[in-house]
Amino acid sequence: MTASDLTDLLAGRWGWVREEARSTFPDSLFRTDPHAPLDAYRDEVLDVVRELAATGATAHGFPRSVGGGGDVGASVVQFEMLGYGDLSVMIKSGVHFGLYGGAVQSLGSDDHHRRFLPPALAMETVGCFAMTETGHGSDVASLETTAVYDPEAQEFLLSTPHDGARKDYIGGAARHARVAAVFAQLVTGGPAEEPVGRGVHCLVVPLRDERGDLLPGVEVEDDGAKAGLNGVDNGRIRFTGVRVPREDLLDRFAQVAPDGTYSSSIASPSRRFFTTLGALVRGRVCVAAGAGAATQAALAVAVRYGLTRRQFARPGADGTSEEVVLLDHRAHQRRLLPALATSYVLQLAQNELTARLHDLQTAAGGVADADQRDLENRAAGVKAVATWHATSTIQTCREACGGAGYLAVNRLPQLKADTDVFTTFEGDNTVLLQLVGKGLLAAYAEDFGEKGTWGTVRAVVDQLADHVAERTTARVTLQRLREAAPGRDDADLRDRGWQMRLLVEREAHLLVGVARRLRRASAPGADAGAVFDDAQDHLLAAARAHVDRVVVEALVAAEDACEDDAVAELLARVGDLHVLSTIERDRAWYLEHGWLTPGRSKAVVAAVNEVCGELRPDARLLVDGFGIPERWVTAPIAHDGVAQPTHGDATTTTGDQGAPAGGDAAPADERVPVQAG
Repeated sequence: MTASDLTDLLAGRWGWVREEARSTFPDSLFRTDPHAPLDAYRDEVLDVVRELAATGATAHGFPRSVGGGGDVGASVVQFEMLGYGDLSVMIKSGVHFGLYGGAVQSLGSDDHHRRFLPPALAMETVGCFAMTETGHGSDVASLETTAVYDPEAQEFLLSTPHDGARKDYIGGAARHARVAAVFAQLVTGGPAEEPVGRGVHCLVVPLRDERGDLLPGVEVEDDGAKAGLNGVDNGRIRFTGVRVPREDLLDRFAQVAPDGTYSSSIASPSRRFFTTLGALVRGRVCVAAGAGAATQAALAVAVRYGLTRRQFARPGADGTSEEVVLLDHRAHQRRLLPALATSYVLQLAQNELTARLHDLQTAAGGVADADQRDLENRAAGVKAVATWHATSTIQTCREACGGAGYLAVNRLPQLKADTDVFTTFEGDNTVLLQLVGKGLLAAYAEDFGEKGTWGTVRAVVDQLADHVAERTTARVTLQRLREAAPGRDDADLRDRGWQMRLLVEREAHLLVGVARRLRRASAPGADAGAVFDDAQDHLLAAARAHVDRVVVEALVAAEDACEDDAVAELLARVGDLHVLSTIERDRAWYLEHGWLTPGRSKAVVAAVNEVCGELRPDARLLVDGFGIPERWVTAPIAHDGVAQPTHGDATTTTGDQGAPAGGDAAPADERVPVQAG
């Protein structure tokens, strides 16, 4: 087995996009200078995005009618691959092509595509996505920017009523963007009716002229330096009576006639609003994908360093004994290997999510509401879990590399700073899990109504088991899933059926429990808001349990599909480490509910240690399996284990960082496996 076998396992349906990226991404993507003066760095990042656009890869997801590839999945994977380089480039590209271009594509008509997309693809104009306001981010329905229709001029008057309604944190607004997709409260009425609010709609609004000067009525303020992603020029925008032609309202779901008459094929305002936001779900899928790539980049550095850096002799050894490689210490294995396993499993789940997005957004004849809701909930949940995993894992990688991990040259501080906001943009993670939880409750109410609590738990368990059965051919595993019983000490901890049963039981109990608590809101005299607030922690736990189960389902599907025995055996151990670590994290709950005895709980901890030891010899193979080309791994400690000087100083590094630095980076045969041992 080689690293390329694992790379193929993780490639998914769009492996060709990954190979294209490895061969065509410019070296400048990995050689930017985040510590340059702010405007110089921003301009450098824009230049790299232009280089990427020149390759044609940034057009994968756009309609063929405007020069794109018509391949939604390819566009997500292309964005994901940018996560191995400068994340400011990834986000700058995502804002322009994914958010601005995606809004035009998803919310606009063929006429909008024809007018706005070709110049965007050629980067003749740079766009931004103006949704978030200073006063409202997660609560998009309450945005306060207004677009009031003037039937005499056949224009919308775009206005910012107060500072809380200014568009804020808008990537591209401060320096480069010349046009924006602006979300505003639409106000219009027909000849026989008074103007009324129609809810949030999107308009294409010019910000700057060809010289880059702001247009009349547009004010922009630079958000300034941030904790990370400083290559993205975030800014605040105010509009004062800016006139926008009627034709520049993105009107796929709602139209305004010349006389102001409003019409929509979606009668319900709330459903129209959620349909509009649902059309933009690709952004969340992309953020989860990019977070995964950045996490893998950090793990590649930390694991490779942990295989060369030595610290502490074995207890009882004489003074001449060689110090121990870091990754031979159990504590160090515990830091990195469960995170490495989770990154593998999340990649499999991400691949499934990307495929689902592609299939639904390219389906002929429309998409069922239930399928769209499932996609939105899955995207929200995976985005939350993947970005939290990125935040915690990159921090762990930084700590695991000690002082070397704190040096900018070794990339980990920049990865840490740049990914921190991933838990916030494209939806705050806690709010996204609430969305997932509400979706679960809606489905629960539809399926089970007012059945008794215990009977419903059993019914939910059976339903989830049937769902797993539809996705796998591993009948023995499913039999174990159905037969697993609480509190038994003889179950095989590595049996995937037993593991899945624990995940299913936790999800079912939490879902039924929170549904029971929220029923109190309908009681006479109940304060519904207080009841919901009181149960939010329970709702979030149910949502997280659901995502945990969905992610492991992707693992089970990949295991069933794997035809290489050696790869399957390694994947099984990786899967065991991920699932057992998840159970270990929640073992208090399993103890409280009788699914683990105290002795069994201790056995789970011991099993995590055991699998860490088993995977230790394959650690380098596993990080090489991410398929990151050697020339993209720019951290010196990933090559020789020693922190290099940062300013071209040729002197060697000594002292606490270990032996002197020496030699060039590893050879450029990127995918040759190195078996650690």
